[in-house]
Amino acid sequence: MTTTLLTGIGLLATQDDEFGELTDAALLIDGDRIGWLGPAAGAPAAARAHDLAGRCVLPGFVDSHAHLLFAGDRAAEFAARMSGQPYTAGGIRSTVAATRAAPDALLRANLARLAGELHAAGVTTFECKSGYGLDTATELRSVRLAAEQTPEVTFLGAHVVPADTDRAEYLDLVCGEMLSSCAPHARWVDVFCERGAFDVDESRAVLRAGIAAGLLPRLHANQLTAGGGVQLAVELDAASADHCTHLTAADLDALAGSGTVATLLPLVEFSTRSPYPDARALLDAGATVALATDCNPGSGYSTSMPLAIALAVREMRMTPAEAVRAATVGGAAALRRDDIGRLAVGRRADLVVLDAPSYLHLAYRPGVPLIHQTWLGGVPV
Repeated sequence: MTTTLLTGIGLLATQDDEFGELTDAALLIDGDRIGWLGPAAGAPAAARAHDLAGRCVLPGFVDSHAHLLFAGDRAAEFAARMSGQPYTAGGIRSTVAATRAAPDALLRANLARLAGELHAAGVTTFECKSGYGLDTATELRSVRLAAEQTPEVTFLGAHVVPADTDRAEYLDLVCGEMLSSCAPHARWVDVFCERGAFDVDESRAVLRAGIAAGLLPRLHANQLTAGGGVQLAVELDAASADHCTHLTAADLDALAGSGTVATLLPLVEFSTRSPYPDARALLDAGATVALATDCNPGSGYSTSMPLAIALAVREMRMTPAEAVRAATVGGAAALRRDDIGRLAVGRRADLVVLDAPSYLHLAYRPGVPLIHQTWLGGVPV
C-alpha cells in the first residue's frame, strides 16, 4: 500500500476529541486508513505528498438519510407547492409508478449519478432506502441495486400503502414475503410513521418484524405532526429518528436520555416551505443530532450537504461547529459506525478538502462550491 502525506493544511478539524482542531497541520494516509496526523513540523516521510496550500480539511460528510433509488420527476409537484399547495405524503405514489416501470439500467444509472453528486458535495458515506417499489419484486430490485453503491441499505417497504390496496394485506406483505426477500440485501428497516402513511402500532409491527429478520431499526418520525414516532424510536432503541420537525417536551427528554440520534433534514423544510426543526432545543437538551440531505424526488431533491449545513446554521440556530459535527460525527452515530465521521489514526481515510481556510465558510458562503477534493478510502474521487 502507498502512503500519501497531505501537507499545508491550514485547519484540520478532526471532529475527534483527542485531536480537536489543528492549525498548520499534516495528515498521513496509509492505504485506506489514516496513519498519522499532527503538526506539520512533525510529519513523517511518505511515498508521495500533496500540498493543500492552507486549505481546511474535514472528515467526509456522512449522509444517513437518502432516497436515491427511483425513476421519474416531480418538478411539477414542487412548482405547485411553491404556488401554495401544502406538502402531503401522497406524491410518493407517482414515483412508485415510474420506478416499477423503469429497467434496472435506468435505476442503476440514476443512482450512480446521485452518488457522484454526493461525492462532489463532500459525502463519503451515504445511506440509501428502498420504498418506491411497494411490491416484492421492485423492493427486492431496489435493495439489490442500492447495495452496489453502499453498505448502508435500508428496506422501506412501509413507505406508504399503495393505491387500491387493502391496508391489512399490505402490512402482512411488508412484514412477511417482502421483508424475507429484501432482508438479506439490507442492513436497516425503516417506516414512515406519519399521518397519511403508517400509525404507531403499524410502525411498531413493521420494525419488530425487521428486527426479528436481523435488521436494525430507524424511522421517519414527527415530520408533519407531533405524533408518536419519536417515542417509538426510543422504545425500540432505533439508531435514529429522522425529521423531528414537531417535538414535544417529552420527545426532547426521550431523545436526550437514549441512544437514538435525532436526524434533521433541513433541505426538506427548504423545499416544502415547512417549519424547521428546533435543533437548538435538541442540542440544549443533550440529544445527539445528525444532519442529512434526505435527497428524494418529492420533498427535497438535493444532494448538497454544504447547503444543509448552511441552513442548519441560518435557520436552526446551530453554530457552524455544531452543524459540521452533526454532518460528520452525528451521521456516523446515526449509522452506528465508529470508523467514519472523524479523523484519527486507524480510521478510514475519508475526508473533505475545502477551498477555504475554515469550515466556517460552509455557512458564511452558502451556495458557493467549496469542495476542493473528496477522498474516499484514501483515494480522491
